[in-house]
Amino acid sequence: MQVIPVTTIHRGFGTTSRRDAWWATPLAVFVGLSAFVVYATWAAFQGEHYTYGPYLSPFYSPELFGDSPHAWFGPKPAAWPGWVPFSPALFILPFPGLFRFTCYYYRGAYYKAFWADPPSCAVGEPRKSYRGENSFPLVLQNAHRFFMWVALVFIVFLAYDVWLALWFTNPATGAKEFGIGVGTLILAVNVCLLAGYTWGCHVLRHVVGGRKDEVSKSPVCDMAYACVSGLNGRHQLFAWMSLFSVMSSDLYVRLCSMGILTDLRLL
Repeated sequence: MQVIPVTTIHRGFGTTSRRDAWWATPLAVFVGLSAFVVYATWAAFQGEHYTYGPYLSPFYSPELFGDSPHAWFGPKPAAWPGWVPFSPALFILPFPGLFRFTCYYYRGAYYKAFWADPPSCAVGEPRKSYRGENSFPLVLQNAHRFFMWVALVFIVFLAYDVWLALWFTNPATGAKEFGIGVGTLILAVNVCLLAGYTWGCHVLRHVVGGRKDEVSKSPVCDMAYACVSGLNGRHQLFAWMSLFSVMSSDLYVRLCSMGILTDLRLL
């Protein structure tokens, strides 16, 4: 067998033969993700203006403890240390956050945008070795398969919030009346986009059929595999659209609660 030697050339950081604007996408990802992280962190620690009428911000859902009517177990526990900041979002936001952080698409996106690993295809990176995700801390990315199950449950909670957002309190009688407001539609669209992102997860694709040698032998499994594969093909699109929608939903509820916006009743 003939062995052909291959010479590898280490490129300096940013060195490339590409003539296109290869830096544009990593820069856009850096700006987009940074903006979301800053806003989400700020919104999570606010602990107020996260509910308006039947609307509940997705950053705070489900509200386990809090002062709003949406709280499952009542107000803040009496044993909560006074020196520790309290916000209902801090109980639940880390779980969907870690699902996104360990997502296969987001890994490739922020590896390039934040760590320049590499900055883009065929562009020199600022390191000579490659360790992959086999050692600490990146080996923890494997926890994505567990966070996926938690994310599926959160879709149910958010869908229930949309149901609650259909029932408004009549100020005259105090009775619940069916209605649709702009906020209802915003929360509904957010759930659809989050479901498209979550149900297109690579891990879920493996669970429903990827582990089988012949998926076609199981009609139900084959149909589920085809559906998840269809969403998976647009995983990047749903990842960004759902990121924008969940932030926009929180912002809308927040502005309505602060009296800056007036929720328009459509029905």
